[in-house]
Amino acid sequence: MTVYKRKINYYETDRMGVTHHSNYVRFMEEARVDFLERQGCSYAALEEMGVISPVLSVSCEYKESTTFGDELEVAVSLVEYNGVKMKFEYRMTKENGTRQVAFATSEHCFLSREGRVLMVKRAYPELHAALGGLLEEAKSE
Repeated sequence: MTVYKRKINYYETDRMGVTHHSNYVRFMEEARVDFLERQGCSYAALEEMGVISPVLSVSCEYKESTTFGDELEVAVSLVEYNGVKMKFEYRMTKENGTRQVAFATSEHCFLSREGRVLMVKRAYPELHAALGGLLEEAKSE
């Protein structure tokens, strides 16, 4: 599980001084992009290959609020992958991982630039192997 850290910015809070709930989806994206980049599967590289990976669904359970200046840690892992779709889990904490802020998931598919579903195993075997390896790593943790 890879941990992505960031501070909550003032502009991400609402009138009550609490991080607006919509920002957590952005935090998930930042963590996912960072996670894939660290694994050698950056979004930029995927797009150069002609692969896009749109979001199919997002789910987030909010446990505790964050405020300006809090350091948020987002632990992200790939928990499902079948060659056509993948699913990530995000465990968000603050105060050095001692307080759970949120638990979330996102599901994505693979499409060509033309919007056609891609079978990654057949079209991009190296990418398939890399994602399969990430899934196995997550299962062994």
